Amino acid sequence: MAKDIIHQNEKGGTKKINYLTADAVKLLLEQPDRTTPQGRRNLALLALMYDTGARVQEIINLTPEAVNITSTPYTVRLFGKGKKYRVVPLMEAQILLLKQYMEENHLMETCHLKHPLFFNSRKEKLTRAGVAYILNTYVKMARTINPKIIPDSISCHSLRHSKAMHLLQAGVNLVYIRDILGHVSVQTTEVYAKADSQQKREALEKNYLNLIPDTDTTRQWDNNRNLLEWLKNFGK
Repeated sequence: MAKDIIHQNEKGGTKKINYLTADAVKLLLEQPDRTTPQGRRNLALLALMYDTGARVQEIINLTPEAVNITSTPYTVRLFGKGKKYRVVPLMEAQILLLKQYMEENHLMETCHLKHPLFFNSRKEKLTRAGVAYILNTYVKMARTINPKIIPDSISCHSLRHSKAMHLLQAGVNLVYIRDILGHVSVQTTEVYAKADSQQKREALEKNYLNLIPDTDTTRQWDNNRNLLEWLKNFGK
């Protein structure tokens, strides 16, 4: 099932943000119809959002020239907050999917390198609302298949949080996760470690088998009147 993270925003406030389990992400990415150009675009879009842990705007602003899928190491260059670039590695499965999409849309040709990587029917880059619509379409489809693992509230940012949690659970160092997400400080990234620790504790408590013998909490001197009187008078 989906989990909650208590996330502290830049203004110091907190809010709950859902993230998906690995099974939920897998189910979500199985929904786009790969027999249609739009379905292939949407799958490439959502898969890249998850694999890179990118913010929505970072994905929207991507151009083909920012993607290196022709030589190792395969990478994508994201332009994030504070007008800073960061380079995120891409996995082999992501490369195959992205390469197919880019070749189909002639995005590897020199004349299209500055074209939006993901675009609408008018050849314009997608909007935040447009990306959210794409995600919600497949979230609804996935929920009809397995409502237990797809929560009622999922946003584009949930994919970013999902990637961070999955990296942490796989044993990836927080410093690397920070660099992938583009956090200024590792303290921001620590929210995932705290959430993971809390979930492990809750799981242990839920499945805890108490094998410790009952402890007699009655103090020995409580039943000894002579000792109690002596203690009362002690120091007088």
